[in-house]
Amino acid sequence: MTTVALPTAAAGELTRRRLLVYGLGSVGTGLFATVPGLLLLYFMTDALAVPAGVAGLVVALPKAWDAVFNPLVGAASDREAVRTGRRTRLLVAGALALPAAFAAMFLSPTTGGGAAIWVAVTFVLAASAFALFQVPYVALPTEMSSIPAARTRIMVWRIVLLTLGILIAGGAAPLLVGAAGGGRTGYAVMALTVGLVIAAVLLVPALGTRWVRSHPGPEPLGLVAAFRTARGNRAFFALLASFVLQAAAVAIMLAAAPYVATYRLGGYGLTSVLFVCLVAPSAVAVPLWAKAAGRWGRLRCLTVATCGYALGAAALLPAAGSGSGTAAVTATLALCALLGICYAALQVLPLALLPDTVHADSARTGQVQSGAFTGLWTAGETFGLAAGPGAYSIALAATGFVSSTLDHPVAQTATARTGILLGFSLVPALLMLLSLPALRAYGRRRAPQETETTR
Repeated sequence: MTTVALPTAAAGELTRRRLLVYGLGSVGTGLFATVPGLLLLYFMTDALAVPAGVAGLVVALPKAWDAVFNPLVGAASDREAVRTGRRTRLLVAGALALPAAFAAMFLSPTTGGGAAIWVAVTFVLAASAFALFQVPYVALPTEMSSIPAARTRIMVWRIVLLTLGILIAGGAAPLLVGAAGGGRTGYAVMALTVGLVIAAVLLVPALGTRWVRSHPGPEPLGLVAAFRTARGNRAFFALLASFVLQAAAVAIMLAAAPYVATYRLGGYGLTSVLFVCLVAPSAVAVPLWAKAAGRWGRLRCLTVATCGYALGAAALLPAAGSGSGTAAVTATLALCALLGICYAALQVLPLALLPDTVHADSARTGQVQSGAFTGLWTAGETFGLAAGPGAYSIALAATGFVSSTLDHPVAQTATARTGILLGFSLVPALLMLLSLPALRAYGRRRAPQETETTR
């Protein structure tokens, strides 16, 4: 079989300007990935009076659509690359459609069952628009360089800017809600503001990465043929399995944050502080993890970070469960900061390893299916991000959590308060530990050209 050489940029072409232009897209993707995960479930249960179980389905089921739609987008992205040598059209389409759909999610004109339907429909539209941008966007680093060290550099820029987007989302979004008076009006103002920011930062890479040449092969494979071929890439699927479990763990913790702030630590206003303590350290830690990976290996560093996150999350059980006093709040925030250091590695290192699996697969099959693999990857990621809040909402319902509106708050039972805390601590820790066998399987199955000797 003829091996398709992947055309990539020369090292000198990866200028800081180009890295910045590409990385800015992650500010927008971070905003979209974070705000619904942090606020949408709480918005439905505590502002729209949607029962917790129903709200969990609304969060999870639309994202399940991604498992079907994202691979389709990946195949379409590869077809566009064959026809035009670029992935620009889908990037622009997603950049234009996502902001409006995102804002609509928080503009429900009603409460209760009608609100659940409104949020479900708009969430499906937003997830679809996000896929149009995210799938080709994640495929680009594979085509920007064939050198693992250069791709790690690309990922460092991307994840630092992703962290900025996540910080803006988690820190500013709850503050915007409060500053605008809270309730449905506060969420509407927040959504419109964040939507405008998303539009601005997504259009920059959509139009500014036209220099990246994409050549999946002599002709695109059909969808079924593409995924039949991809099925043999066992290293990719092992890496994906670990990433999905880790994404679910982080998503559960994010979904739990406003509940823990409100019902365990003494006030909803601590939501932003919890979030900033979790995410802010990663902005500093990402370059440090990249240097550590260059010395000790990306997989080894990722394994260490996974274990560290599991231990830190488990330690939150006694810290956040000891009451709402100053000592409990301080201990919880300190642990979240330590988790943020590990979170940085969970963000940058899997994405640095992903292009390795695509390059290795091109040698095996003769097809460079960047779009197909990133379609599967983003589908898995969004499944994990949806499964986390979905599972958490089920736990809330099972432990007797009672939904309300902001005008008519409800005191929760001790059992419900315990369920809130477990979702913030032991459950994420367990999911992190469950991801370790998949990481080990990736280490056994990766091809020689994926090893750390090519750093």
